[in-house]
Order: sequence, then C-alpha cells, then structure tokens
Amino acid sequence: MKFTQRLAYYLSGFAIGLVILMFFLNGKDASCDYGPNARTVKNISSKPIAYSDEAKSFIDNNALDSLTIVKLIKFGNVDFSKSNTKLDSCNIYHIDNSYKERDIELTVENCDSLSTIFKINYLK
Repeated sequence: MKFTQRLAYYLSGFAIGLVILMFFLNGKDASCDYGPNARTVKNISSKPIAYSDEAKSFIDNNALDSLTIVKLIKFGNVDFSKSNTKLDSCNIYHIDNSYKERDIELTVENCDSLSTIFKINYLK
C-alpha cells in the first residue's frame, strides 16, 4: 500500500471521527477548564454568591448590579500571589478585572457551599 493511500485512509477515518465527536458533544455543556485560573473561577461561579456589608455599600455607591459582579468574576484573572489558598475551610482569592476602563479588584472567600465577596476596590 502506497503512502498516499495510507494517508487517505487515515484522513478519512479522522474526518469520520470528528463528525461523530461533534454529533455526540453537540448541545452538551462541555468545557476544557484545565488551568488553575479557569478552575477557580468556575468553582466560585457555580455557587451562590453572598455579599459583605462593605461590598454591598460599594455596589450601591457605584451603581453596580449582581450580573456585573458575576461577569467580573467569570472573566477576571485570579491573582494567586495575593490569594490565601492554604486555609483549611475557605480559601480567599483576589480577582482582578476592569470595569468601565478602570481596574477593579474583588476579594472572594470560596467555601464549600457559598462564595462570599468581602471587598470590591478600584485600583489606582
């Protein structure tokens, strides 16, 4: 069997496999969250979010809503150098993002069943 024939068989099998894979994964909520940032953000976003009094006052003073906060968390970058991930019960994460061309930082406590936003600050 010549090389071109082997290549044609390989490519046709590969194409059939891709079509079958697309058929099975179509409509599923499959994601590839393998990085530490993506896993942390997904874990925080999957739980109910509570707000501290300081965070509530910041949200009220700056006319933010809960959907904006969820998007800030979902599309933010976790700063692991500022985060405290060695706690037994709940880890504390610092998430950096920007909102209306201003840098913003969220301090989030991630427990087993609840995520609590402690502080929201604009960075200078």
